[in-house]
Amino acid sequence: MTTILKLGGSVITAKDTPETVDNEALAAAAEAIGAADVEDLVIVHGGGSFGHHHAEAHGVTTTDGTHDAVGVYAIHDAMRRLDDHVVEALQAAGVSALPVDPFSVASRDETGETTLPTAVVERLQAEGFVPVLFGDVVVQAGAGATILSGDEIVVSLARSLGADRIGLCSGVPGVLDSSGAVIDRIADVGAVGDALGESEATDVTGGMAGKVRALLDLETPASIFGPADLAAFLAGEDPGTLIE
Repeated sequence: MTTILKLGGSVITAKDTPETVDNEALAAAAEAIGAADVEDLVIVHGGGSFGHHHAEAHGVTTTDGTHDAVGVYAIHDAMRRLDDHVVEALQAAGVSALPVDPFSVASRDETGETTLPTAVVERLQAEGFVPVLFGDVVVQAGAGATILSGDEIVVSLARSLGADRIGLCSGVPGVLDSSGAVIDRIADVGAVGDALGESEATDVTGGMAGKVRALLDLETPASIFGPADLAAFLAGEDPGTLIE
């Protein structure tokens, strides 16, 4: 049973302070993952204060690309350095984590359709490792390089791997309604459209609204929850907001 877990950039970094890891939060998340010992786990993490600020500085989004190699490298290098922190924290917690670099394996055609081969991910799983992917830049036909968000990676992996469960550990305890209360379940984005806002910090990948819309297109149930509910999700529960 494959479980895909995304650690949001707002969880593991101080998202409004460039290139700052929230070491305490990252260690706590890693320890929860290590204690749970989930089989067939794949981890994806966001860019937080590492990737997003560089992407904004170079005008690169999921749709607007650049042919500036310096800019592309700046974004990718920042994400690789953040990934080093994540993999090291996971390994320190006893997780057999190893990185998978999306920039080296993914591509996007001129229509924006992304291809993300999963052979390496599946081979790592088969050998007992935990693959760790991250939001990155991706070469796009006719656009140079654009952003491949962690959320898009989650969706792509869920389809390719036939994932059974998806968890998105976010900076909030779930999808919030207009009064700030957690919405227990979402089956139709139209019913909660007014409550879906964008990220307050720099985010070039679509915020909460983009997450929910993408997850609604999947057959796999997904939970959006805060760090306090990470252990509960890993134990098989559906904390926060269930998207199905």
